[in-house]
Amino acid sequence: MNITILGSGSWGTALAQVASDNGHRVLIYGINPSEIDDIQLHHQNRAYFPDVLLPTPIRATSNLAEAVSDAEILVLAVPTVAVRSLCEALRPLLTNHPWMVNVSKGFDPLTGHTMSTTIREVLPDEQRSEIVSLIGPSHAEEVILRLHTAVTAISRDLATAQVIQNAFATPYFRIYTGKDEVGAEFAVAAKNVIAVAAGIVYGLGYRDNTRAALITRGLAEIVRMGVRLGGQMETFLGLTGIGDLIVTCSSFHSRNFQAGLAIGTANDAKDFLTTNTKTVEGIRTAKVLHEAAEQLGLELPITTAVYRVLYEGMKPSETVDALMNRELTVEHPKMK
Repeated sequence: MNITILGSGSWGTALAQVASDNGHRVLIYGINPSEIDDIQLHHQNRAYFPDVLLPTPIRATSNLAEAVSDAEILVLAVPTVAVRSLCEALRPLLTNHPWMVNVSKGFDPLTGHTMSTTIREVLPDEQRSEIVSLIGPSHAEEVILRLHTAVTAISRDLATAQVIQNAFATPYFRIYTGKDEVGAEFAVAAKNVIAVAAGIVYGLGYRDNTRAALITRGLAEIVRMGVRLGGQMETFLGLTGIGDLIVTCSSFHSRNFQAGLAIGTANDAKDFLTTNTKTVEGIRTAKVLHEAAEQLGLELPITTAVYRVLYEGMKPSETVDALMNRELTVEHPKMK
């Protein structure tokens, strides 16, 4: 199959290698000329993986029309903030009804919607096949080394999910399928906020006990809001739920964890927010979730704490103390 990866960043590059390993014809589209030249001329993307040689059949281009002209599968591997504008650019170019694969984890900064919803809003049904989100606990830095990884292909249409499952599954990249688009896309976005919190407590000097409590209570928040929005409980116990939450809260590969680590070490968010140049989805997501929770009347203590650190200037150390000294209660309210 002809597969085009829209995005020459770390995850787009890693997925290009996965697809190429599976025998597909792979083209990477990007807007950074140095990355495109590096892939096309040297079979490397040294901006992200200095020591990795990519499969030689992988090609690269900065021409969007060329990138999509023969594509049977389009993989949107760009930050959430760019998904809407990329889809708008695709709208006049799509003529062959490709399968659309989203790999971004977050919410549309314009509407607060999930990525699949945004794609549907911009690209009408007659221009594309059903949308699949290929998501789960997966760091590009490990996938590019062909280390064993398992993710989920989520789609409203199970047959479409199975097409993507078969297209990308390799001996080292295992793919399950699922239909709970609402729960899965919410969970992989919301976990970024908990990962920022995990980095903060690590930066403050707390370790395993604290992180275990944070991950567990963070999952409770994700379930509370995710189920309210229509997600299925089983989803939050799977790869896109607890799986993605664990890896993002526990790895120094995670930009969200790294951001929290810098904020916790400084015991202040101002410096990081002023100087950061990397995409940290959890920063925007904290605002989206905090505002949505207020509208729904839901209590999300960890999410609220991260929001206050990022947007209200509260000291991380004071926030942790406030969380630990909340009114004592039962762990599972339904078991009272």
